Amino acid sequence: MKYFIESLFFRIPNSIKSRFKILIYRFLGARIGKKNRFEKGLLRRATQIEITDHNTFTSTYKLWPEDTAFSGKRIIIGSYNYFNKNMMLDACGMIQIGDYNMFGPDVYITDSNHTFGDGISPQKAPMQRGKVKIGNHCWIGAKTIILKDVELGDYCVVGAGSVVTKSFPNGSIIGGVPAKHLSKKTE
Repeated sequence: MKYFIESLFFRIPNSIKSRFKILIYRFLGARIGKKNRFEKGLLRRATQIEITDHNTFTSTYKLWPEDTAFSGKRIIIGSYNYFNKNMMLDACGMIQIGDYNMFGPDVYITDSNHTFGDGISPQKAPMQRGKVKIGNHCWIGAKTIILKDVELGDYCVVGAGSVVTKSFPNGSIIGGVPAKHLSKKTE
């Protein structure tokens, strides 16, 4: 009985909101596959986003391609990924995420850097664009930051609070600020 009441008051309304949100995102040009779930969050430049099937975006997600005209995709997400609360994908170049990954809360991923210099206003300085690629079956810990030109192979584990500034091969367990190779995943 309690499960029925919980479903009636919490799950069903959230499911309806998620489906409505997906319809709006598709109408705005996002390519979104089937059985995805979007809780409370923001998405802009929908035409620059491609998401396949069975992904979950929990509360306060931000899918944030650069706010300029662009005919390609800046954010490409595979299938069966779980994105915990306060996750942000900040894409000026391209962020590509594989399948079956888990992202802890407060994860920030960006594919660009601000430039700076004497006499240059931060608002007028050009961005250095790059790419971020995350393989399959990775586990990204809470409050992790992944920066420009990083590629993580399949089955990587990133410790909570890490700042990832360089690429790591398949099966790497990494952590720290900046992130270092801690060990190799064994089966």
